[in-house]
Amino acid sequence: MGIEKAPIESTAIQDVAVFELKQIGDQRGSVLHMLRDDSEAFTRFGEIYFSEVFPGVVKAWKRHKQMTQRLAVPCGMAKFVLYDDRQNSASIGHTMEIVLGRPDHYRLLCIPPMIWYGFQSLSKSVAIIANCPDMHHDPSEADLRDYREAGFPYSWEMEKAE
Repeated sequence: MGIEKAPIESTAIQDVAVFELKQIGDQRGSVLHMLRDDSEAFTRFGEIYFSEVFPGVVKAWKRHKQMTQRLAVPCGMAKFVLYDDRQNSASIGHTMEIVLGRPDHYRLLCIPPMIWYGFQSLSKSVAIIANCPDMHHDPSEADLRDYREAGFPYSWEMEKAE
């Protein structure tokens, strides 16, 4: 199985899930699972794409109105920060940090609609974010805020690359 059946841990934000991902090591290179259609994390396929994040760079804040994000970091390390401002949420006002990447933090992060999120590379070289959302990209379906002006209770610090 490429992904655990249930989330590996509870999260600080309601409806956010984190799943351990399988890595099959080999002296020639590893096979990295991300998502299967029999996983609890799978609902439907929209598309898959990859985002590069340069060392120390912050890409934040964004939220989708309808789309669920399913994110993994197969190359490098990245810190993800999520903020919940949903009025009917049990975790309204909560912020959550999680580091994803290899070898020790290879996980799938599932972010439901209406959760603000951003990420920052913690690597000395480019980090690659793999995203398999449940819808095709539609710019009108997302909200964006500059991380320096968002007004959220989180301050992005310029991390030193590992």
